[in-house]
Amino acid sequence: MAELPEPTVLASDYFQSYSVVGLLAVVGVLFVAVAFGAGRLLRPVVPTPEKLLTYECGVDPVGEGWAHTQVRYYVYAFLYVIFAVDSIFLFPWATVFAAPGYGATTLVEMFVFLGFLAVGLLYAWKKGVLTWA
Repeated sequence: MAELPEPTVLASDYFQSYSVVGLLAVVGVLFVAVAFGAGRLLRPVVPTPEKLLTYECGVDPVGEGWAHTQVRYYVYAFLYVIFAVDSIFLFPWATVFAAPGYGATTLVEMFVFLGFLAVGLLYAWKKGVLTWA
């Protein structure tokens, strides 16, 4: 039986691929640094009292700078994002589910996934997050 020659891998070939990635990272950092430096050098700096005021949609600020924000709006937005992302996962699952030989496996995986979602929704409901008050 004839022996196959062993492949020779040179270290210079191996590290050359990483040097391209490193060079690209350095060029990217330099590009950002030059852009920020040019912006700092070219911008006009004329501070006036009007420019130093807090900007609130074109309206002069009245009162204190601190305002109480309702957290429940963020909770609803967070729940929406969670379920929107979860619905995005349904599309690839549906394509794999339609492929021959994957039906039972992907069906079990989807029920596990939906189980985790149901537990999270039940937890939010028990904590009173879903009540609008």
